[in-house]
Amino acid sequence: MVEVREISELKEWERIAAHSHISGLGLDGLKAKPIADGMVGQIEAREACGIIVRLIKEGKFAGRAVLFAGPPGSGKTALAMAIAKELGKDVPFVPLAASEIFSTEIKKTEFLTQTLRKAIGARIHEIRKIYEGEVKEISIETAQHPYNPYQKIPVGATIKIATKDESKKLTMDQSFAIQLIQQGVETGDVVNIDIDGGRIVKIGKSRESAEEKKLDLTSTQLIDVPSGKVLKEKEFVYPVTLHSLDVSIAKQSGGDIFSLFFGGRESKEIEPEIRKEVDEYIKTLVQEGRCELLPGVLYVDEVHMLDIESIAFLNRAIESELAPILIFATNRGTTTIRGTDIKSYFGLPLDLLDRVLIISTKKYNKDEIREILKIRAKEEKIELDKEVLDYLADLGEKTSLRYVTQLLAPIKVLAEEEKSKKIGIKHVEKAKDLFLDIKRGIERIEESQMLK
Repeated sequence: MVEVREISELKEWERIAAHSHISGLGLDGLKAKPIADGMVGQIEAREACGIIVRLIKEGKFAGRAVLFAGPPGSGKTALAMAIAKELGKDVPFVPLAASEIFSTEIKKTEFLTQTLRKAIGARIHEIRKIYEGEVKEISIETAQHPYNPYQKIPVGATIKIATKDESKKLTMDQSFAIQLIQQGVETGDVVNIDIDGGRIVKIGKSRESAEEKKLDLTSTQLIDVPSGKVLKEKEFVYPVTLHSLDVSIAKQSGGDIFSLFFGGRESKEIEPEIRKEVDEYIKTLVQEGRCELLPGVLYVDEVHMLDIESIAFLNRAIESELAPILIFATNRGTTTIRGTDIKSYFGLPLDLLDRVLIISTKKYNKDEIREILKIRAKEEKIELDKEVLDYLADLGEKTSLRYVTQLLAPIKVLAEEEKSKKIGIKHVEKAKDLFLDIKRGIERIEESQMLK
């Protein structure tokens, strides 16, 4: 029997994001619930997005794109992320501000190509032979360092691992011994040893070992000792993007003797031949049933900032065989298409507008702002009572949702500084005085100009 284990890509640590609470569109069939999956309000927009998701899943959305049109802070990014979540696990979501295209060191077309390929995922399945079990004994063999008489280095290792049904003693070479030391493997740990890949992975500590040592707290994950044979076949699942594969192959094939010795400048552009090689590799895996393609979502905010060349490139990309779902967003009405003298709706040419389904978003009302604040406060571990919530909701209706959600963190800091167990209206007032909303900020500037 082949077991399955999923390997996730390493993720960089990141702060609590503005939309980290979004887990879907909050629909019951195609009908939107008032509050669900982190989504609040925007009933019509969410139901429209539900239809889009169904069309995508049924393969009936090729050659089209979506355009969210609405005022700032009306949930356009949240809706785009929710669509990606609805499409399934490991589906990439790549947010892009259109203005980013003009601040890169590479050509616009290369930047857009890389971004498009970041939004196309693949789930690769690979069956490998591994040793798996709990470490019962471990012995590292050392020898004198050839160049440093005061230092010893590992040259090999012997390890005994066991499942609930079997145990094996294995001898290892230097590379495995070094991995054992680097990962801090000790008795009681459960490990995977990939024979073909030459890799040791420390999964965690066995529950039995933790109970024997009477550990109440441990920084490593507690797991059950595996059953069955020590040597087994496992199916590993690797979620990747086409761009990550491009970069990986480019690094393997790139470089010359000059860059090796003198640190030559690494190219940030990827050759078309490498992308072609990756595409052929993925197509082969798909045909063999060892890979699933996961077209993700590329979300382009401030789409009115794109110039005519970038728009033409994306317009063509919509029709390509390997393309993510393109979602545009703007808060502009009629404006000039950048790079031309032509005025058009949303700053987009008519040939692209003909391909998009336009979804309107509306400004949130007071009740919706209150519910969103509740969700954000819970996400950021901030306790707010009804009085403070009502005050913030009223303030958000007069200013903006973004303004009051941004005040949450400063309010918490002010309460902690006073060693107050409860956040009060006085903390909100203090934060409001220190951090101005747009209207008051403009008034202050105009007053200072009048005094000159």
